[in-house]
Formats: sequence, structure tokens, C-alpha cells
Amino acid sequence: MTEMSLETAVRTRHSVRGFLPERVPQETLDRVFDLARWAPSGTNIQPWQVYVASGETRDNLRAQFMQRTRDKHPPSVDHKGTRGPLGEIWKDRRRACAAVLYDAMDVAWDDKPARAEVAFRNFELFDAPHVAFLCMNEVFGMGSAWDVGMYAQTLMLAMTANGLASCAQGTMAHHPDLVRQAFDLDDEVKVLFGISFGFPDPSMAVNNALTTRAELDETVTFKG
Repeated sequence: MTEMSLETAVRTRHSVRGFLPERVPQETLDRVFDLARWAPSGTNIQPWQVYVASGETRDNLRAQFMQRTRDKHPPSVDHKGTRGPLGEIWKDRRRACAAVLYDAMDVAWDDKPARAEVAFRNFELFDAPHVAFLCMNEVFGMGSAWDVGMYAQTLMLAMTANGLASCAQGTMAHHPDLVRQAFDLDDEVKVLFGISFGFPDPSMAVNNALTTRAELDETVTFKG
């Protein structure tokens, strides 16, 4: 395998929304997740608990997520964080992201049925053969969620460096009871989000949709 620089991994990693059905070899899974465990965490507490669904487990979870969405079953997330109204600068970034995705899929902004189909793809896992659920024990408050976030970034960069693609999905936290049932978990294990992953499907136009980032001086201040 050709080694990839950190800069290349960071700049080429992006959310992929169309995967090939081919499963990732266990050897590659072991290598990627072994690398991710070296992510930083406060006092090295490593609060993350990760559950990877493949094969029949993945298929059953996918079917259950899809059915609940069709039935308009309301989400019941474990962590109900609140936030205030978004300012225009953040709204603009979100709109720009949506525009890039819809343009790549030739979906008009006012075509609500088509937009609903795009949203439903989340629960199809974008056809990814694997999905990782990132969880933590209920003893940890949201303050430990940033540790899980650092783990997730490390994991997705490890995937990129090993020729895999990924898409982090908050929608995978909508029905945590299904995840606990699938992995026989205690109620104290809480689901934060999921990451669908596998080999990207080059025939999917949406995979060519690339977002930009704000200029450095918009988000970072140097002083002194």
C-alpha cells in the first residue's frame, strides 16, 4: 500500500454518499480501527465505545432505520442538546453545502419530493457495507463528547489513508434502541452518531460534490 501524507489525507477526506457493496477485508478493518485508538482524550480516559455493524447485522439495522423513517417514527436521541438560532454566517455555509450536493445530483431546491429522497438515503446508509456507531457510557457528560469527536476524525483519516471512504451521520443517533438491541448493549451505553464507510462508488455523481472551507482569518485569530 502506498503511504499517504497527513496533509493529503486531511485535504482529500470528504463525506461520500454512495458506496460499493464490496465488504472491507477484516485485515484492513483491524488496521484502521487499531490506528484510530491512538486518538487523544482528556486524561487519556478514552470514553468512546465503537460498534461496527456488517453483514446481517448491518442489513437488519438498515431495514429497521428505513422502516421507522417511512412510518414517520419520531427520533428519540440519547443526547438532547439544545442550541440557539443560527446566525447568517452559519446559515450561509449550510445553504452552500446543500447547494453543492443538490447540484451534483441534479436536484432542484424547490423539488421537495426529490429532496426527501436525498434525505432518505441517510437511512439506507448510502449503501455502505459497514456502519460504525460511536457511543459513550452515560456516566460521561457532553464534555467528553469532544473526545469522541477527536476519535472520529482520527478514524476517518485512517480510513482515507487506507483507501476507504466515510460519511459521519447524526441520523444514526435517531433510534438508539435499535443499536442497543443489535449489539445487546446495556441502557447505559448511549449513541452519539454513526459513520457509514466502505469503498466509494465512482459512478455516483454525488461523490464528486466537494465543499469548501472558510478562509483562515474567518475562523482563527492570532494575537501576540
